[in-house]
Amino acid sequence: MRMCRILPRACSRYLQRRVSTDWQARFGHPLWLLETFVDPRFFLDTSYRAANWLAVGESRGFRRTRAGYSERARTPKRVFVRPLIGNVRVRLSAPILDPRYHHGAPKRLLTADHMRALPEFFADIPDPRRGQGRRHPLPAALGIAAGAVLCGARGYKAIAAWAADLSQQARARFRCRYRNGRYEVPSRTRFRDLLIRIPPEYLDHALQGWNAQMTGADEGLALDGKTLRNAIDEAGQQTHILGAVGHQSQACYTQNKSPPCP
Repeated sequence: MRMCRILPRACSRYLQRRVSTDWQARFGHPLWLLETFVDPRFFLDTSYRAANWLAVGESRGFRRTRAGYSERARTPKRVFVRPLIGNVRVRLSAPILDPRYHHGAPKRLLTADHMRALPEFFADIPDPRRGQGRRHPLPAALGIAAGAVLCGARGYKAIAAWAADLSQQARARFRCRYRNGRYEVPSRTRFRDLLIRIPPEYLDHALQGWNAQMTGADEGLALDGKTLRNAIDEAGQQTHILGAVGHQSQACYTQNKSPPCP
């Protein structure tokens, strides 16, 4: 992430430098842009303009709530940005991300229908836990773990972090445990305890059924391959990627990385 939102108040040069320094220390890469909002019903934007903040338009009027975002748009807010580096517009709109920010694994985006369908395919798996230790429904926990892996998570810690970032709407779609007015997700240790006790063939069978249902509308596949620029393996060969995408669903069935054929 290369953009930071701050509170809607004038930001001094000292604060800008401090935010940049703290961001670099916390996340390991520099901060390029600051963003803030001004509610025109209560505030003027004179101080921002005087401090060389740039007005880039207005928001759509939705506001953050505990459940995510409000359903209806209200008063739009003015949006201001403050570049911290040169050529920030060119860098942020570049088609290829700067190599220093490349990390993690390729991710697949899950739709609301995907989230609702995943727990159903784990409903028939026997629960290995005792009755007293079942804080979270087994289909919900396994559905979240599968969704996290499909989105690029690797390991129990990454799965738990992906689950913790789910909004309340997403947790409701996974049918998570509802307690004290909020939907809860399992912790890292609970994900680990569950996954090491479920036979792998059960998980594989459930995911195959989900994948067949989600991609059953496709009558054909499109294959496309690309050669990655400057991606050289240990043998000195460029890396190639081959992907298969469904015509109707536009879902990516698989993506393989390999050196060119001789």
